[in-house]
Amino acid sequence: MSDVWRPIKAALLQVHSLAGLVLALLWAVVGLTGATMAFEDEIEASLNSQMMRVEASATPRLTPDELIARLTAAGDFGKVSAVTMSSDPSAAARIRFARSEGGTRPSSVYVDPYDGHVLGSPRGEDFFATVRKLHRWLLLPGDGNGIGRKITGSAAICLIVMLITGLVLRWPRRARSVKMWLKPNLGLRGRGLHRSLHAVIGTWVLPVYLVMTLTGLWYSFEWYKAGANWLFARPQATANAMQSKPPRGGAESKGEAKTEAKAEAKPLAFDHAWSAFLQQEDNSYGRALLTMPAGAGTAVRVRSWPRDSSREAVRDEFRIDALTGRVVSSDRYADKTFGERVLASVLDIHRGAILGWPGKLAFMLAAAMMPLFAVTGLLLYLSRRRHRRLARPPVGHLVPGE
Repeated sequence: MSDVWRPIKAALLQVHSLAGLVLALLWAVVGLTGATMAFEDEIEASLNSQMMRVEASATPRLTPDELIARLTAAGDFGKVSAVTMSSDPSAAARIRFARSEGGTRPSSVYVDPYDGHVLGSPRGEDFFATVRKLHRWLLLPGDGNGIGRKITGSAAICLIVMLITGLVLRWPRRARSVKMWLKPNLGLRGRGLHRSLHAVIGTWVLPVYLVMTLTGLWYSFEWYKAGANWLFARPQATANAMQSKPPRGGAESKGEAKTEAKAEAKPLAFDHAWSAFLQQEDNSYGRALLTMPAGAGTAVRVRSWPRDSSREAVRDEFRIDALTGRVVSSDRYADKTFGERVLASVLDIHRGAILGWPGKLAFMLAAAMMPLFAVTGLLLYLSRRRHRRLARPPVGHLVPGE
């Protein structure tokens, strides 16, 4: 090793070790919770398969407002915030509720789309909601508006530093040898085995971790999201996206501000938006999610997914005035540029779903391996400290020349 490289490597090792010691537990928590959510949709579908299906009938299905009216008559479930409708005659409708004054959100319910009777609350929903909060915000107060979001985002940036320093530190002398990069030496014992597992498995998962961190930052920092939008999206598409997510407590647009007084006199409902949406999609949708505005506006957000798609990103999105049925804006997936489709697919990329179930499985296994690096990294750190302690001369021992 050259004299120039030696101090650089020592400094990188210090950065790598200290960052790992400080953040290992946090990364392990984020990794395990991410792995737990990898097949969330499939698990919930399996747990609630009977609840999610009804017997198809020739009877016309109820509209969203009719479903809500039947639900309200059946009991006090809470204020409805969203309704999921399906074009499948055998699929149940799903109704979600707004947070209570205490900040808790009641469990959603499935209802029969033909008569509105309650089929039950989905099993696993509360569990995965808690896991998601732990993964994104560490269960800290404020959820997405609290400090937890910044902590996980900062940890993601530090993980990128760890990946880069780790790659530089393990760069083998025979860099072109696939065996040197990808085959662990299981014949070693102790410190040698720990180093081999830490370095080689780290090489396996490095591309996956880079993808996870670079996409995860999208959910942590607004400056990162704004930069990605500037880089990949057209200005008009970015403006439409910002318009669909108004600040809490503020009007969504100047045009909608004029209807707010009417909204206060008459509660917002879904049916106008639902009828306008059906005219837009011409009944070609597979599933549609109607969501009430979070602020003081009157535009219902309608997201729709085609029948033959299992990806979250492949969807059309509309904002429709709940009082008049006027389409305020539309954002169709087919009209997006390549860069805008990439931005729409951030979640699918983050969890590997863009590669189908093999991708989700690969990302799940990589995330579940995060504790391995915490354990082997700690063992290597303790081993180095013990080695340095043993290498020091005893106190009072005279070295040659003294």
